Amino acid sequence: MASKTEQYLADIRALDGLKNAILCGISVSKRDYGAEFLLVTDKTYTAQEENEAREVSQRYLPADFSARVKIVKRVPDAQSVGDKIFAFIGKNFPAAAAFLERENIKVEMLTSGANFYVEIASGEQTLFSSGKILDETSKYLMSGYCGSFYGNVRLVEKAAPDASILDEQVEEKEEIIPLEIRRFSIENYKKIDGADTYEQLTKAVYIADSHNVEGVYTVCGNVTYIEEIKYVKHNDETGEDIEKTRFSVTITDGSGSLRTTYFPKKATVEKIREIKAGDKIMITGSNEEYKGSKSFKAAKINLGTPPEGFVPEARKSKPVPKFYHTVFPQPYADYTQSGFFEDRFKPDNLKNNVFVCFDLETTGLNNNPAMGRMDRIIELGAVKIVNGEIVEKFSSFVACPERLSKEIINLTGIEDADLVGAPEYEQVLADFYKFTDGAILVGHNVTFDYRFVSYYGEQCGYAFDKKQYDTLHLAQEVLRGKLANYKLNTVADYYGFTFNHHRAFDDACVTAKVFIELVKAKGKLD
Repeated sequence: MASKTEQYLADIRALDGLKNAILCGISVSKRDYGAEFLLVTDKTYTAQEENEAREVSQRYLPADFSARVKIVKRVPDAQSVGDKIFAFIGKNFPAAAAFLERENIKVEMLTSGANFYVEIASGEQTLFSSGKILDETSKYLMSGYCGSFYGNVRLVEKAAPDASILDEQVEEKEEIIPLEIRRFSIENYKKIDGADTYEQLTKAVYIADSHNVEGVYTVCGNVTYIEEIKYVKHNDETGEDIEKTRFSVTITDGSGSLRTTYFPKKATVEKIREIKAGDKIMITGSNEEYKGSKSFKAAKINLGTPPEGFVPEARKSKPVPKFYHTVFPQPYADYTQSGFFEDRFKPDNLKNNVFVCFDLETTGLNNNPAMGRMDRIIELGAVKIVNGEIVEKFSSFVACPERLSKEIINLTGIEDADLVGAPEYEQVLADFYKFTDGAILVGHNVTFDYRFVSYYGEQCGYAFDKKQYDTLHLAQEVLRGKLANYKLNTVADYYGFTFNHHRAFDDACVTAKVFIELVKAKGKLD
């Protein structure tokens, strides 16, 4: 089914002078309820066609808005197109740009559009083929010029690049720093359930570190979500169905968030009902394995707070790498122009933070070394959200010394041959650590993937000690009662997003789109 933008362009392109036109933007004025459509054409158009274009535009606006049309005739020449290509590659692909001069870019203009060629030396082809630089450059040109643009490479003899360009990107290998489980003191304890040991009453484990703890422990923080849920339990002895109560609770301590289910006792149920979002509590429990992964099982809830003015202590870690070495992020843009008619109003804390939505494909489900040998990461995909928009992507296979199982091949479509020559996890995670610098992590059932990243990051000295949001939990809050389940493909279907499920980048990208919609629906982030 065609999008509104595609339908709009089809109507506009029915006019002879605008048959190659592209839509470059829509400016909305709240003051006079006007919307100006910026169209670019490479043909001569008449005043009548400009009026008809305005009438077409008016049909796509709400009744109380008035349409204006600004048409720009833009016929590029080889020099300006070459300059644009050189500047685009320099800004978005610095690793490849280090091997280019402006004179290495040749442009052949066509009736509508152009062919362009990048002259490279033998051995540099992978810089342009593996990163899809030419495809991204073509899309960029078609977002501002009419017509089609196709890129290719030409092999030429070139002088060797200045070795200093590469030397300055070499970092010394640093000693790996062991990462310990952090704890803080609990204050203002008030009994609801009590606890079994003095340590459980007085010491809380950082939520970000809790997945590595064995035995019973306590976490403490702010309640961000609590819901009472009624359910029916069958009594086999009496044959009766008995109505029971459980509570779904999410808390955060600033280092991470944790969601758990608590089954109250008769003596505690009324006190638990008094707890609301914003209150500070402590939860005692343990990690339990269920269906191949670990989750936190709550045993007791009491009132308690972190110390006054508590700020989570940062983990010791290797510094953020100065340069990308193996996986180079690429700009992300939707050149289908399908977003011009979408609601662009987004909550402030979505626009004022940087988020990295990520996903992994792995050889299995074991993300806890205490449960046996850790499964391996075989693909990592991520996108970055800045000012509420997806702007950058990160994607790589990861080398795996083991043969993939038939189940994983069937599930993901990834085969052993795809991983031949892929970078080692140490290289990928170093670049991913740089990609996530200053960002909040987002995932669907984020704890599962985060545990892989955290474990393998620790192996090479990087502490992915970052705040996290889970679109699974957000969907349960925002869409409760509207969906049969909250799997990623179910939530994506609800918002009309299609994607190639069980591939890391595709899952990360649709998670980002779902995250934006959920935050818009919720109105804020806790």
